[in-house]
Amino acid sequence: MAAKSMMLLLHSSSTKNPIPFFNSQSSLVHSRRAQLRFEPGVSTKPIKWDASSITRQRLILDHKEEETSDSNRQRGREVRCRAEGLERGLLMGGRGAEAGSFFTVPERFKVVALLACVMCLCNADRVVMSVAVVPLAAKYGWSSSFLGIVQSSFLWGYIFSSVIGGALVDRYGGKKVMAWGVALWSLATLLTPWAANHSTFSLLAVRAFFGLAEGVALPSMNTILSRWFPSHQRASAVGLSMAGFHLGNVTGLLLTPIMLSTVGISGPFILFSSLGLVWVLRWSYGVTNDPRDSPFISKPELRLIQAGKTDSPANNGQFPPLRLLLSKLPSWAIIFANMTNNWGYFVLLSWMPVYFKTVFNVNLKQAAWFSAVPWGSMAVSGYIAGAASDYLIKAGYSLTLVRKIMQSIGFIGPGLSLLCLNYATTPMTASVFITVALSLSSFSQAGFLLNMQDIAPQYAGFLHGISNSAGTLAAIISTIGTGYFVQWLGSFQAFLTVTAGLYFATAIFWNLYATGERVF
Repeated sequence: MAAKSMMLLLHSSSTKNPIPFFNSQSSLVHSRRAQLRFEPGVSTKPIKWDASSITRQRLILDHKEEETSDSNRQRGREVRCRAEGLERGLLMGGRGAEAGSFFTVPERFKVVALLACVMCLCNADRVVMSVAVVPLAAKYGWSSSFLGIVQSSFLWGYIFSSVIGGALVDRYGGKKVMAWGVALWSLATLLTPWAANHSTFSLLAVRAFFGLAEGVALPSMNTILSRWFPSHQRASAVGLSMAGFHLGNVTGLLLTPIMLSTVGISGPFILFSSLGLVWVLRWSYGVTNDPRDSPFISKPELRLIQAGKTDSPANNGQFPPLRLLLSKLPSWAIIFANMTNNWGYFVLLSWMPVYFKTVFNVNLKQAAWFSAVPWGSMAVSGYIAGAASDYLIKAGYSLTLVRKIMQSIGFIGPGLSLLCLNYATTPMTASVFITVALSLSSFSQAGFLLNMQDIAPQYAGFLHGISNSAGTLAAIISTIGTGYFVQWLGSFQAFLTVTAGLYFATAIFWNLYATGERVF
């Protein structure tokens, strides 16, 4: 009887006033029901709890939690995939999946932005002298032939540093070599006005030292981008960096005449040298030679870079085999392409302000504007060339065919434009032909400039140095030669025709012997 009375008491208490354990479970259920956002209007009648109902309720809740967890994981995977797709597509104009993804800038884009800035400074520092040399020549009575010597003095140092700088880049990476190069050429830029006032010999020496420091810029840029970008984005990255390089011409050509007339001859040199030193500080603490060593890069971005790279690592400090590199015709295709590209490039870079003043009798500021517009268009077309190259590669076209197409456009187009330039009768018409020539020549960036990494990934810096030294020699000859041609013949026409012929001949050699396959 006692046992029966006890059981009746327990049954009565569980119905009228459940024990605290069941109260806590009921609260938990209602709490979870609120979290899972059950629809309103659910019956609120008292629930009679027993062990089986609690077990069933637990199973239902666990199942719903698993479904919610699976759904969250699926959404997480979708977001990650979309983010990676966004990174892949930004350089090629792809669509972003999520608006929030734009708040995170991939680290490799920061690297290419810094490179574009320093390449802009690199060319702006060169162009300052191309403009300042006009009042200097009037002040000191320099002849056209001596003017060419002054213009080419930058190249005297540049020709020696290219090979050594390329080898240093292969061994130590582009970060340190680029930083030292920028610091030294900024110092040389700062000293240029003092050297011009001191003596002609001092000016030539400082400009040669300036060229010596700048010779490491392109090999460093090329090597860093090959480490930081997958193969199918490399041409676009080079296009962005070289866009900065060409915009440096615009910046120098437009700012220098204004500062010369307002601040004096020291103004533009002080400005650009100061910007260079500021850049060195940002570069030294924000970039690494290899993305694997960066403390800022995300794991998905690093996986994307590594998955898209097919080239080999650096050569472990071994000196590159010069004889081997020069024994193959694809190497000579790159060397001849660099020579022809630099020949035409430096003729236009060094002589355009003088050309517009001599041929069309425009003043220095007007000449700067006519000279600047073509370089601005070159910055845009260079990126278009890189994006088009990457698109063709991703579409399945062979690397060899893509390199040949791009380089053919980069040589045949400028050659035809320079021939037409001989018949220009107004400065506006001449500016149009020069704009077309430079815009099409920027397609070389997706040709021989990238081809070094294709055929010799281990020795790309050294091969770049060799070809750049040969190109610098060609630039020296063309820069000085233009001055002598103008002095002897009284016009630019003959030299422009010679330059067009070189473009056509090198285009033929390139299409015969260039390749996109690995050779070394």
